[in-house]
Amino acid sequence: MFDFSGQTALVTGGTRSIGRAISEALLRAGAKVIATYVGNDEAAQAFRAEIGGDRLELAKFDVADYAAVEAFFQGYAEKHGKLDILVNNSGIRRDSVLAMMNRDDWDRVLDINLGGVFNMCRFAVREMMTARYGRIVNITSPSGKFGFEGQCNYAASKAGMVALSRSLCKEVAKRGITVNCVSPGFIETDLIADLPPELVKEYKAGVPVKRFGKPEEVAYAVLSLCAKEASYITGATLEVTGGL
Repeated sequence: MFDFSGQTALVTGGTRSIGRAISEALLRAGAKVIATYVGNDEAAQAFRAEIGGDRLELAKFDVADYAAVEAFFQGYAEKHGKLDILVNNSGIRRDSVLAMMNRDDWDRVLDINLGGVFNMCRFAVREMMTARYGRIVNITSPSGKFGFEGQCNYAASKAGMVALSRSLCKEVAKRGITVNCVSPGFIETDLIADLPPELVKEYKAGVPVKRFGKPEEVAYAVLSLCAKEASYITGATLEVTGGL
């Protein structure tokens, strides 16, 4: 269905959960994939061993660390060639009601979820502008639209991501670069694995299709926006929520 042969994609948080599904889908479609991760060497190496081949590369750094991101992009063209696709998928949750929220939890969620997108986009668009082509997809959340109890930090970071994307798409449109968001709802990943069973039942009841989504269904939406044919879609948010 998709053909990304000859293209290079950079997927942050690309070795686990939704990120892994996106990396795998891009690889199956013929792309070279650079999947980043920050700390779980075991999961990253298991991913590499399972996938194999020479079109998957792993890069270990924290997207919230501006200096680390700058170092990764230093001499990017010489090391990796062109950059066609950036998927900003890295993200964390540290939930708490606002009155009890630790300031470190506020800062860390904003630093990774939103600051990481700024860091990656800042350097990625420079590579893409030279080629006058690029696809950027930022993974946001319905939390940024609706707000959920106990997620002020997470919701703020995801809403900010949409706003950043809307602004950035206008800055780079003339260079053939599109910037969009994909907003997954309840997806069966580690991110929601800690939800109590009674809450899972309640949430599923509230989803019109009566189930949680699969990472592969999010990956399909991402690849749709990364296609060359999606050249007139920019500044959009594609919801993968089962009808929420």
